[in-house]
Amino acid sequence: MSKKESPDISISEQSEVFSLAVDGMGGDGAPDVVVAGLAIAADRHPGMRVLLTGDEAKLRPLLAKHPKAESICTIWHTDEAVPMDMKPTAALRVRKSSMRLGMDAVASGRARGVVSAGNSGAMLALAKIVVKTMPGISRPAMAAISPTIKGDVVMLDLGANVACDWRNLVEFAVMGEAFAKAVLGLPAPRIGLLNIGSEELKGDEKLRIASEVLRESPLASQFHGFIEGHDITAGTTDVVVTDGFTGNVALKTGKGC
Repeated sequence: MSKKESPDISISEQSEVFSLAVDGMGGDGAPDVVVAGLAIAADRHPGMRVLLTGDEAKLRPLLAKHPKAESICTIWHTDEAVPMDMKPTAALRVRKSSMRLGMDAVASGRARGVVSAGNSGAMLALAKIVVKTMPGISRPAMAAISPTIKGDVVMLDLGANVACDWRNLVEFAVMGEAFAKAVLGLPAPRIGLLNIGSEELKGDEKLRIASEVLRESPLASQFHGFIEGHDITAGTTDVVVTDGFTGNVALKTGKGC
């Protein structure tokens, strides 16, 4: 059965380390679809433990309808949430939102990760301020795992950073490589820089500089070089690096296919 927490209990007082913190109030269909999704997750991964943040009065009846979800969840109550149309700067001021509590749980070591289907801009802002980035990384990025004919590929950025310079692209390569190692279990992920051609002289200045830097970096042996759009689904590399504008267009083009 799920454990019931008092709203004023700090997560730092709990001894259990959760597999994930989940924003129960994040997304257009929340909290109903969130709990329904947790029921599926519980069926596939019965050993996982979830810290479910949100309004207990709304979450408790839904969990009662999904016993499998209830069996893996602990509710951390808050009646505050981040609306989908809230600006990221405003979301930072809502210190007890369901999204913020999930971030706090990760930052304090009480959860290994946080999931939210809510306001992506707010989530990125909170991630940078509360959870922090990897050493040497200035901006978080949005990434996704997509299927290819050879396996899965990690692609980033997908919209968090529309305007990028070469430094950002190099940082995305570092993050993508770490993500592919941790999530896909690849010992030495191959990295590709998305461009309009594979030749070294193709693309704008930021792409060419990023390529030069990566060839001289600790990731040099894993850097494939420039790749084109068709290489994404061909599985030419394990990580595809691009700016947020191009990545978002590629992502939504793939959705329409």
